[in-house]
Parts: sequence; structure tokens; C-alpha cells
Amino acid sequence: MTVFLRIVVRDVRLAFGQGGATVLAVVFFLLTVTLFPLGIGPETGVLRRIAPGVIWVAALLAAMLSLDRLFQADLEDGSLDQLALVPLPLELVAAAKCLAHWISTGLPMLAVSPLLGVLLGLNGEAYGGLLLAMAAGTPSLSLMGGIGAALTVSVRRGGVLLSLLVLPLCVPVLVFGTGAVDSAIAGLEGGAHLPALAAILAAALPLAPWAIAGALRLNLE
Repeated sequence: MTVFLRIVVRDVRLAFGQGGATVLAVVFFLLTVTLFPLGIGPETGVLRRIAPGVIWVAALLAAMLSLDRLFQADLEDGSLDQLALVPLPLELVAAAKCLAHWISTGLPMLAVSPLLGVLLGLNGEAYGGLLLAMAAGTPSLSLMGGIGAALTVSVRRGGVLLSLLVLPLCVPVLVFGTGAVDSAIAGLEGGAHLPALAAILAAALPLAPWAIAGALRLNLE
């Protein structure tokens, strides 16, 4: 656990200090959502209707901004070879890096999402559903994104390829996350969508690190 936590702390520090990539992702999230009221207009009914989809699409795109550097920076400076030799299974190393990505990207987006809900005119009943959906869905984005990052780690400027790999995997999270907020707006407390998000996360937690480790081993050979 000590090695696991050290990897998490190291990656979080790098994320907040290395070129401000994390700050840029959160700023992108904020600006993307803010543009919709400016482009569509201030009508509260329209904004409330599109708010769940807007927030989730912006969160997905913002999470992907920093994915291409999740393993690539370590490959370039030789740290990835060292991480493969630490007394910790590569699957747990992958899980630690995905956790660090969520702490540095998903957690800040979770924190600012209620402010964006106010901007888009969400009613009071929706905020609990929004926070629960973001808390259950954003870790899955980091885990699934880690699979794409590991597969494209040795590809130069593989951002487009990464997007093509990750976006189809994240569609269920997007659909159920949006549905959970819609259900909360309707007073249904998330309906069946929150359990679906929890099920996706429960499946991704053991499977994604295993897939990431396999992809990294192929790139390190």
C-alpha cells in the first residue's frame, strides 16, 4: 500500500504542477458549459432540459484532455520501466495512476458541477442526483480512458486515436449519467440509472487495470 500511495501522490503532484494540464482541463470544463447559455440564450426551461447532457459531455471531453499524457510522459523519461519493476503488480500500478487521474481531474469537476447546475437553471432536487452521478461516473471515465492511454502510449500524437478508442467505451457512462440527472430533475432520485453507473464502475475497477497492464506490457517489450 505504501508503494501504491506513493505512485498516487507522485502523479497528483505532477498533474497539478506539470504545465497546469489539470487546471486547463477544469477550465475547459467550465468554459464549455458556460458557452451554452451564451449560444442558446437565457431561457431557463431550455437550459434546464439540456443541462444534464451538456455537463456530462463537457466532463467527458475535459477528462480526455489529460489522458494522452497518463503514461506517455513516463514512457518518455523512462519512469514507466521503473514502475514496471517496483514490488507491486503492474495492475495495481495502473490502478494507482487512474486514481491519481481521477483525483486531479474528476474530483475538481465533481466539485464545480453544482455551480454549473446553477448556471444552467437546475432545480434544487437535481443537485443530489448530479453529485451522485458524477461521483459514480467520473471514476469510470478515468479507468476506461486509461485503457486507451495504455494502448496508444507508444504512438506519437495519438490523441485522435485515443479519442476513437475511448469515446465508444464511455458512451454507457454518458447515457446513464445524463439519465440519472434527468431522473433527479423529475423527482425520481436517479431512478435505475445510478445503479447502472455503480455497476459499470464495479466492472471497470477489476477489469480496466488488468487491460491497462496488458497493454503496457506489450508496449514495454
